[in-house]
Amino acid sequence: MAFGRRSLFFPVGVAAILLLAAGHAAAVNTGETVVFWGRNKDEGSLREACDTGLYTSVIISFLAVFGHGRYSLDLSGHDVSAVGADIKHCQSKYIPVLLSIGGQGGDYSLPTNASAADVADHLWDSFLGGGRAGVPRPFGDAVVDGVDLFIDQGGAEHYDELARQLFSHYKFEMLLTATTRCSYPDHRLDMALATGLFTHIHVRVFGGDAGCTTHHRASWERWAAAYPGSLVYLGVVASPEQDANAYLPRKVLFSDVLSHIVEKPNYGGLMIWDRYYDKKTGYSAGKAL
Repeated sequence: MAFGRRSLFFPVGVAAILLLAAGHAAAVNTGETVVFWGRNKDEGSLREACDTGLYTSVIISFLAVFGHGRYSLDLSGHDVSAVGADIKHCQSKYIPVLLSIGGQGGDYSLPTNASAADVADHLWDSFLGGGRAGVPRPFGDAVVDGVDLFIDQGGAEHYDELARQLFSHYKFEMLLTATTRCSYPDHRLDMALATGLFTHIHVRVFGGDAGCTTHHRASWERWAAAYPGSLVYLGVVASPEQDANAYLPRKVLFSDVLSHIVEKPNYGGLMIWDRYYDKKTGYSAGKAL
């Protein structure tokens, strides 16, 4: 049984934030705002995140076990049975919802091209527009708008084949995105990105990479130059509790980074890590310092 494909809507609105800098107010476009959801049960529902009006797309995280014939979602205690209806609600508001695979824990790898094909088929039948007898659909008949690769452990092998297999299922009717480490290149995703199939790249300027705490702008610019055909996002933490060294106070974010990159042709916007801390601090809403 195949589930109907939804026409993809690419958000075009941008947020303008007032920044008090050098004694005067300046409006700075932040572009689109992507948020990761699913990292803390206390962040609220997916529906609630979409209803804030803060985000132009939401990434559900994570499918944390894959590659060895086993598959498991880790949504940090959220009721998985409620997510499907919330996905449809977000989509009704023209907010694309993606599923991220991998993450900072879990048990995943792609030991062979055959395992990459198996993972692609699983994603197609369990979360995308496919459907096969005996394969459960955790989100029911809801169809996510794409897949994000957040590969933070293991080797780089066969993720390029996974990307090609996913593309063969959906072609241009899905979003294929990658969330990379700050340092360029990210050896775990280098071969996958070389396929040229990724429409969006989220560069995490946090997480302990050398130089990322002081060279946020330079890191983003290097990624943007390497992938001119992709929209490249600046990935930031929403609270110093997450990474005190990498946290960018909003004034610094705008004056030192965004004011220099928002006019670049493939600047995409901000990626916020994550919904729980963004809700706690009000970072994307402009409430945090």
